[in-house]
Amino acid sequence: MATTDDDRRPKYQRIADSLHEAIQSGEYGPGDRLPGENDLMTTYGVARMTARQALSVLRDEGVAEARKGAGVFVRDFRPIRRRSIDRLARDQWGSGRSVWAADVGERVLEVDRISVSEERVPERVGVVLDLTDDAAVCVRRRRFVLDGKPVLLATSYLAMSLVAGSAITREDTGPGGTYARLAELGHEPVHFREEIRSRMPSKDEAAELRVSAGTPVILVCRTAYAAEGHAVEVNEMTLDAASYVLEYDFDAGR
Repeated sequence: MATTDDDRRPKYQRIADSLHEAIQSGEYGPGDRLPGENDLMTTYGVARMTARQALSVLRDEGVAEARKGAGVFVRDFRPIRRRSIDRLARDQWGSGRSVWAADVGERVLEVDRISVSEERVPERVGVVLDLTDDAAVCVRRRRFVLDGKPVLLATSYLAMSLVAGSAITREDTGPGGTYARLAELGHEPVHFREEIRSRMPSKDEAAELRVSAGTPVILVCRTAYAAEGHAVEVNEMTLDAASYVLEYDFDAGR
């Protein structure tokens, strides 16, 4: 394990990072058993608790899983290839399919922790949606779990004046989701804009995504625009960085 004098990471984190690098390089493949606590204690000269914490980090990140009586193994989890352009095409949600179908295919996707509420618009969202400070928005929160692993948290904001009484204000928005319902209301999204950045997760985000505090998350803020050019939805997403490959496929412009 390569370290430097100014490396201030805890010992367990350094061990976890070293194991993570070994997994990414292919030294340990899906289904392979990782070194156990005794092995790590001997290799790195650390206490059992430190070795246990290192393995716990990999489990929390979803990289490894413990098998009772057998040890800790590299988890066989394929990263999600997020095809941003394909998933937002009208042919996708306009035909009643979820935008997620473009990403996961036949894999098992569950949406849980769904909540829908009416709230006062946050200032940052109100600026984008062109709403006054006292305007109400429909806020849709949910968590996406793929193959048993939480991978994304999403919060959507839509003007209540636009969606009141529609299926968008219910947990189940129906075939095609929010964008199909917006189209039915006469506000079909025709243009999307995504901003992407990354940071470390908050305590709550780490708990919901089941990742360690040292695992980065990707933040995607998507704005959907109707034909007349005004924004109809702001969707703030938090992705587990270890679970995603972001793919963009488009023709060269002039």
